[in-house]
Amino acid sequence: MVLGKKRKLGRKIEEITVGEKLTLTEKIEDKDILLYLGLTNDPNPLFIQHDYASQTPYKKPIVPTIMLSGILSASVSKYMPGPGSTIVEQHIKFHLPVYHYATVQFFFEVTDVKEDKNEIELSVKATNEENQVVLDGTLKVEPPHLIETMTGKALDNF
Repeated sequence: MVLGKKRKLGRKIEEITVGEKLTLTEKIEDKDILLYLGLTNDPNPLFIQHDYASQTPYKKPIVPTIMLSGILSASVSKYMPGPGSTIVEQHIKFHLPVYHYATVQFFFEVTDVKEDKNEIELSVKATNEENQVVLDGTLKVEPPHLIETMTGKALDNF
């Protein structure tokens, strides 16, 4: 349960250095795609209908690109820099489709740190099982802000 559980914030801007790297592997399952479709009410047959997708250049259903963007966002929120962070700008190019049941490896690297703006830039790249690049781009991210209260107990209910 996330609500009611106190969470530690991610790393602050002064704790982050250029050259830091993160690698994550994600397997795309049917449940993930169904959750996406349920949340967005997106009826695109290219995402779920094998008979339709088989007649397209893709030949089989593909993973919605917004799901891949969601993995990027979750990676920022969970790991780099972590809880309390947010993406303020992103530029992503999707080179190849990702198919259902694919295993995708995501690579992140800190390429710039701007302490005065409380902003870092991450390069991101993802590859499929054949080591083909399926997406790449950049993310501008705000790490968690330092929050202090008079009692020193900010986020007691976070």
